[in-house]
Amino acid sequence: MALLVIGISDYQVSTKPEDVMITYSLGSCIGLTAYDPIAKIGGMIHYMLPLSQIAPEKAMAKPAMFADTGVPALLRDLFSLGAQKSRIIVKAAGGSQLMDQNKIFNIGERNFLILRKILWKNNILLKANDVGGVISRTLRFEIDTGRLLVKSSRGEAEL
Repeated sequence: MALLVIGISDYQVSTKPEDVMITYSLGSCIGLTAYDPIAKIGGMIHYMLPLSQIAPEKAMAKPAMFADTGVPALLRDLFSLGAQKSRIIVKAAGGSQLMDQNKIFNIGERNFLILRKILWKNNILLKANDVGGVISRTLRFEIDTGRLLVKSSRGEAEL
């Protein structure tokens, strides 16, 4: 097994069944996985913010920092490796209000809303999600099986 750690503002794709992707400390950030179960190709992104228009120069250097630049990049890379849009399974977690419980900025909520819009525009359904609340989450994604585990203060569950 190869453990691939996906940091904040990062994404990776893999065709190796032995790879396991993990990302830690999803607060208002969103962790998204996309998986083609036939081709056994998967990827994960950990993005921080919804829209790149607030910092276009940062989006050029780190597209995975933003949903509107990172999610399309992840999907393009998956499709270039042979994943098929018609088979893709997409799941998301995070988007909580850890540091913003009074909902002044609503970054977690905005992160999830823009994700849903991006997927809708690309005719891709979100199969499952664990978003919102005031908890931090860790995601563990197995390329061989497509299994996604979400760990939080509530315990660990498959999404």
